[in-house]
Amino acid sequence: MISLKKALTLSSDEILTLRAELKERIIKEKNLGAYVEQLTNSDINTHASGIPIAIKDNIQVSGWAVTSASNILQGYVAPYNATAIENLLKHGFAPFGRTNMDEFAMGSTSESSFYGKTLNPLNNAYVPGGSSGGSAAAVAGGIALAALGSDTGGSIRQPAAFCGVVGFKPTYGRVSRYGLASYASSLDQIGPITQNVEDAAILYDAIAGYDSKDSTSANIAHSSTADKLDANKKLTIAVIQNYVNDADDETKTALLKTIEKLKAHGHTIIYKNLKDSKYDVATYYIIATAEASANLSRYDGVRYGRRAECKNLSQMYINSRSEGFGEEVKRRILLGTFVLSSGYYDAYYIKAQKARAHIKAQYEAILNEADLIFMPVAPSAGFKFGELSDPLKAYLSDIYTISVNLAGLPAISVPVAKANNNLSISAQLIGKPWDELTVLNGASSLENIVKG
Repeated sequence: MISLKKALTLSSDEILTLRAELKERIIKEKNLGAYVEQLTNSDINTHASGIPIAIKDNIQVSGWAVTSASNILQGYVAPYNATAIENLLKHGFAPFGRTNMDEFAMGSTSESSFYGKTLNPLNNAYVPGGSSGGSAAAVAGGIALAALGSDTGGSIRQPAAFCGVVGFKPTYGRVSRYGLASYASSLDQIGPITQNVEDAAILYDAIAGYDSKDSTSANIAHSSTADKLDANKKLTIAVIQNYVNDADDETKTALLKTIEKLKAHGHTIIYKNLKDSKYDVATYYIIATAEASANLSRYDGVRYGRRAECKNLSQMYINSRSEGFGEEVKRRILLGTFVLSSGYYDAYYIKAQKARAHIKAQYEAILNEADLIFMPVAPSAGFKFGELSDPLKAYLSDIYTISVNLAGLPAISVPVAKANNNLSISAQLIGKPWDELTVLNGASSLENIVKG
């Protein structure tokens, strides 16, 4: 598959040929489950021109069905474009196919989709990660040049890591959330999944910027990054030593070798620990589920999507939500409703917000001494289907990614080694707020070092 950078040099006729070839590949590889099958044929024909970009099934594209991979949104058609889509169109890109995902972006494996699971193209016995598993699998499987995903607690970086591609989460507020189906509004962020770091910078530049329609959008000037990438810039990188040591042996060995390569290429390495990581999971799942319980209350059978058979209004609410939501979504709604309920709000939600401030302060302290932070993306290279059937075990698998969202920082996952099961092992680089260029510079350097 050609790179995004190469695609930008194609003529209009060559882009049309590329789109036709890509359509054939998507249909031929439908067993991968990367795309929402019943949406594929109509959605790739909506925009007749433009460099094709796969779109996660929770981002609005006018005239397309958008379901967040849920039964409750079957039949809903987006009446407008998300701001990220409008920005893509302005830069010569075009949405091209819906990618599969965990229902309402709640999951780490893409197994909870109403449409069925997505396979990891590197090893079909393993999950592609989640929730943007379809986007990552499409790029890794050669059936997308690049894709947009969303990251609430690692949902771009983790599937990109499992599938051996690049996943970039910008600073919270850098990319408009207008038109993104809300899971946890203070955590969600749209970002690119691409074949390489330079493509990630190109796609990021296309979608970033202030948007008055999004109250959480940061009114901060955005400067392009792709034309300023400098892989030779020497940086001070803080390695989170206890996170590296706590990963499984294969991941730990690969990351330690990568650290030595970074040293050999002139980067300054310092070592730090994040000692209170046991609070990250609790803090994240209290805040995320609380916000989810509020955001998903709008799906009631009245205004959007599927309406269950009923005899009265009360039955309509109960039946529509009971039949429409999957088990994981119901679990998170119940947990979120509990922590917001009278008598528990102060005990859980307020404490979680205080813990969030503490987590952010820890990152700030380290980034006062370093340009970037280096850590694993996940404890291992991947999981087999069904391995994370225990919800608590699934939640703990996010331990290296969720704190970045709580702190609102930019972060990127870059493949650094191959695992024995043919999966990918990736490293995660985290930067200061609004300093996406340094994150991309570090990632570009890391990519070159690994390939060299």
